[in-house]
Amino acid sequence: MNFKTLKLDQLDQNKPISREEYGRELKRCQLGLLNLQLRLKESKRSVIIVLEGPDAAGKGGAIKRTLERLDPRLVRVYSTQKPTAEEYRHHYMWRFWNRIPPFGELAVFDRSWYGRVLVERVEGFATKEEWMRAYREIKEYEQTLVEGGAILIKLFLQVSKAEQLKRFKARQSDPYKHWKINDEDWRNRRKWTKHNEAAEDMFRKTSTRFAPWTVIAGDYKWYARVQFATTIFDRISKEFP
Repeated sequence: MNFKTLKLDQLDQNKPISREEYGRELKRCQLGLLNLQLRLKESKRSVIIVLEGPDAAGKGGAIKRTLERLDPRLVRVYSTQKPTAEEYRHHYMWRFWNRIPPFGELAVFDRSWYGRVLVERVEGFATKEEWMRAYREIKEYEQTLVEGGAILIKLFLQVSKAEQLKRFKARQSDPYKHWKINDEDWRNRRKWTKHNEAAEDMFRKTSTRFAPWTVIAGDYKWYARVQFATTIFDRISKEFP
């Protein structure tokens, strides 16, 4: 993918797949990842999955379907929230270091250190000097992780603005999903263009040879989940041929 010219609003979202293809490909990846997990367990490698994307892009569903067949004792999923009072007193990277998985294990960061160049940039929680400096800091941090044995996989699920509105309204009308929608989600939506611009800059400045970004169209959930699972499976497979 050419990140120099990528515009998220122009991403091809017309990616329907059949139920049969969805079930077949998801099962293939789940079984493949289970076998790879056994090899990972005996190695001096770890897997770090970084997941970003707008609200209601389907991140939680993709994580659940991809990892639900794995040994849960060797998997951690971290949903990153705003920093606590203690975390705010440290460098923004500090709270992620003790969550990096040990050898043999896998961790997913549902939102990550990239918040510095995404939401913190857009909302003004970081100064321009701080978030501009973060591009270099992040690349150095990720290079340290990879050289230490980590398999780093970075994915961005993108949903169209129209589809996001549809999902927001569905959450509001479903009493079992009220917890998934709040005022902050609507506020983020009002800054849609700024969030896209921040993400596009992020791709250009932090997609590297050792830690490239993969952008997945998320309007069709079945397609997005299969692409999410396939990307992870293929990436780990290259390390354990």
